[in-house]
This record gives sequence, C-alpha cells and structure tokens, in this order.
Amino acid sequence: MFYWFLKWIALGPWLRMIFRPQVSGVNHVPAHGPAILASNHLSYADWLFMPLTLPRRVTFVAKAEYFTTPGIKGWFQKKFFYGAGQVPIDRSGASAAEGALSSARRILEEGDLFGIYPEGTRSHDGKLYRGKTGVARLALECKVPVIPVAVVGTDVVAPPGQTFGKFTRPIVRFGPPLDFSRYEGMENDRYILRSITDEIMYEIMRLSGQEYVDMYANRAKEESKRLEKEAADADAQEVDAAVEKQAS
Repeated sequence: MFYWFLKWIALGPWLRMIFRPQVSGVNHVPAHGPAILASNHLSYADWLFMPLTLPRRVTFVAKAEYFTTPGIKGWFQKKFFYGAGQVPIDRSGASAAEGALSSARRILEEGDLFGIYPEGTRSHDGKLYRGKTGVARLALECKVPVIPVAVVGTDVVAPPGQTFGKFTRPIVRFGPPLDFSRYEGMENDRYILRSITDEIMYEIMRLSGQEYVDMYANRAKEESKRLEKEAADADAQEVDAAVEKQAS
C-alpha cells in the first residue's frame, strides 16, 4: 500500500511534474505475469524514474542493512525502502550474490516484475560495463523473459557522489522482451550464461547509446582510482622536485 502511496500521491506526481520523464516502449512490458527488467545503472535515481513510468510495481533487492537498522530511524528507513519497492537480500545463502538471486526468485515466482542492474554497481564515468551472469541464471531458472531497459540522464540529475546535479528530462526506454527458452536446462553452463548476459548488455547498449567496455564496473572503478592516485603522486613528486631545486 505504501508503495502506491509514494508512487501516485507523495512522490511520483512531484517527480513527473518537475522532471517530466520521457518514456518509450512501455508496451513491451507485460501487463501481467513475471518478467525481469534489466537496466543500465548511472545513478541512485534510476530506481525512482524507471518504475515511475510503469503502471505495475517493480521490485529490486537492496542491502539487508537498510532493513535492520535499530531505533526510530531504522523503522522509518525500513518502511521507506519497502514502500519504494525494495526487499532485503536473503542472507540465508552462502553469499550476498546467492542471497540476491534467492530474493529475486521469490519475487518472480509470485508473478511480479523484478528490476536488476546486471553491471552490479553504478557506472562511475557514464560508460556501460560488462554484465554479471546472475540475470541469465534467473531468466533460465524462472523461465521468464528479460526486458532490456535504458535510463538516460539520471547521472545529470543525480551524479555519482552528489545528491543533486542539474535539471534535465530523464529518458526511459524499454526494449522488446528477450526469450531465452531455447537454453532451457542449461543454467549451469557458464558459456551459455555469458552468451545470454552479453546479448542482454548489447540490447541495453543499443537502447542507451552508451560506450561499452568489456570490463566489470567494480574493477574499472578500482583501476580509475589507482590511476588517479598514481597521477596525484607524480604531481606531488614534481612539486617536491621543483621546491628542492629552488632551495638549492
């Protein structure tokens, strides 16, 4: 109930009025039944604007910590995330990744829409990175279609590391459903999972217009930080050398 209150009364109308998001391809999302919405991930605002454009509820998984914080703050935080269409990662499994898949399976088995970011984390530079194969495993195990989604402009509205950036009209594009039933029973074949995931990422790239990088996003972030540190160290060494030269 709180989800619909936020979407249609408390939050959604304001977002629509202020940002006037543009949407296309809504007809590709089924009116009933389970499906996976696989999207690029540019900003924390993605999970606000993409579900806003659909009449159905979209559920994502979120860190369990968002739902277990004690006290009044924790109670409000839990209510908000549940109400915003997020559920905690199932921690009964061997890992967070398996826990996320377990939570996703339950959502799909109940006939709902499940939202996922195959990159696993937000892009730090606006490029589209290699997808993780969990989305492919879900599609095969649950026998559901995958709908590629591109969200454009949210990194302008809310850039990484900032609460708000600049005003723009976000764009949400839904692509035709991808059917992987031809691979039924092959969910343990890593080559099949990689092939399916790459096909999904290609469709997301086509919809978003992003430059694709065949590297995992978290590794790219680490590499970017390493290069920045090396550049900063080199600059510092140049300054020290210049100071020493003047002193001599």
